[in-house]
Amino acid sequence: MTAPATRTVPPLVLISGPEAVIADRALAGTLDDLRTSDADLEVIRLAAETYEAGALAIHASPSLFGGSKCIVVTDLDEAPDELQEDLLAFLAAPDPDVTLVVTHKSGQRGKKVLDTLKKSQARVLEAPAIKSDRDKTDFASHEFRAAGRRATPDAVRALIEAVGKDVRELAAACQQLVADTTGTIDEELVARYHGGKVEATGFKVADAAVAGNAGEALRLLRHALATGVDPVPIVAVLAQQLRQLVKVGAAGRGRSADVARDLGMAPWQVDKARRGLSGWGPEGLADAIQAVALADFEVKGGGRDPVYAVERAVLTITRARSGR
Repeated sequence: MTAPATRTVPPLVLISGPEAVIADRALAGTLDDLRTSDADLEVIRLAAETYEAGALAIHASPSLFGGSKCIVVTDLDEAPDELQEDLLAFLAAPDPDVTLVVTHKSGQRGKKVLDTLKKSQARVLEAPAIKSDRDKTDFASHEFRAAGRRATPDAVRALIEAVGKDVRELAAACQQLVADTTGTIDEELVARYHGGKVEATGFKVADAAVAGNAGEALRLLRHALATGVDPVPIVAVLAQQLRQLVKVGAAGRGRSADVARDLGMAPWQVDKARRGLSGWGPEGLADAIQAVALADFEVKGGGRDPVYAVERAVLTITRARSGR
C-alpha cells in the first residue's frame, strides 16, 4: 500500500505584492505543490471584481465526492465588503480540506483580512515590484542563474535596454535565450536576438549622443522614429542618461557596487556613466540638461514639432560634450 504524500503547503497562503510575474509564479508553484499531495485537487478561482456574496462559503462546503480543494481569491486589494466579510468568516472556522490562497497587490484595502491571515500563520509569498534598472538587473541575473546559465553584465544590460520596460517580456526573453542557446550568454548573443529592438529605442540614441557622435545619434533617432517609437520616451532616456552622469560624477570614487547601492542604480550603470563622463564638464552637462528639459516640454504638447524638438536636443547634447 502506498503511503499518502506529505502535505507541503499550509492551509492558508498569502501572495503579497504588485509584481504580476512573480505573483503568478508563486501561485503556480503553490498549486503544483498541492497537486503532488492530491493529483485530483479541485481549484476554484474567485475574482474580487466579480465576487458575489456567499460564493466563498458555497465553494468551501464539502463535496459529495470528497477530495481536497484550493480556493484562490485574487486581488484582495480590490475586494468589496462582502468578500472581505466572507473571508473573515472562513478564517474564523477554516475547513481542513480547503486550502485558501489570497493575492493582494498593495494598499490598505483588505487590511483586516491580511492581518487575520498573518495571525493565522499563513505562508506569505512576496511579489515585490520590479521598477528600477537595478531591480531588473537583479531579476534577469537571477533568471539566468536559476536556469544554470552564466550571463555577462553587458549581456544583461543589453537585454534590459531591449525589453526591460515590461517584466513579463524580460522574463520571456531570458527564457528564450536559455532555451535557444548554449554556453555563456554575452552581449553579442543578445544583439543577435534583440539587436533590432535596442536600436529602435532611445538607449542607443542616448549612448551616441552622450558620446558626442552626432551622425550616429541622428541615424539611430530616425530609425527609432521610423519604427514607431514616440519622441517622449526617447527624451526620457536622454534625461535619464544625463542625470546618471551627474549623479555618478558627484559620487566620486569608490567601488561600483557601493556607489550603485547608494544611488539606487545597477553597478553596470555606474561603470557606464564613469566611462561616459570622459569629455564632459559642468557647463556642458548643464547645457545638455537644459536642452533636454526644453525638449521634454515640447514633445509633451508645448511645441509644434516633437520630432524637431528631439533632434535639436540630440544635436545640442553632442555639441555640449567637450564644449563643442
